[in-house]
Amino acid sequence: MSVFTPAEITYLQSQRLARIATSSNGQPHVVPVSFRYNAEADTIDVGGHGFTQRKKFRDVQRNPKFALVVDDLASVDPWRARMIEVRGEAEVVSTAGDSIGPGFDPEMFRIRPRRINSIGIDGEGPFLTNARSVS
Repeated sequence: MSVFTPAEITYLQSQRLARIATSSNGQPHVVPVSFRYNAEADTIDVGGHGFTQRKKFRDVQRNPKFALVVDDLASVDPWRARMIEVRGEAEVVSTAGDSIGPGFDPEMFRIRPRRINSIGIDGEGPFLTNARSVS
């Protein structure tokens, strides 16, 4: 059984861009990243071009704690935002990064959620929230 609801999985599979926040020295660092929902491992995999040369890669090696947000606007009239925030620890994986996108580096992060907060995903209400800790 997945830590994500069926609606959250559908939403994650429909998106390709997220923002990840990392920190290795007490200062937050937030950047957009490419990702995919990995159904086999029930994780979010993050990777990209020149991935190992990026600050986010160095940050996760020093401090694996992270926050990741995937969001968009379902409509603007009426205003209806959707988002999933995932917090937990990221594991550096040395292979399979190219499964996220063509030509991506083999190294990637495998994110195992510890806390999930979604808004506007599991229902039509603009502020319907589904927040929970997962193990």
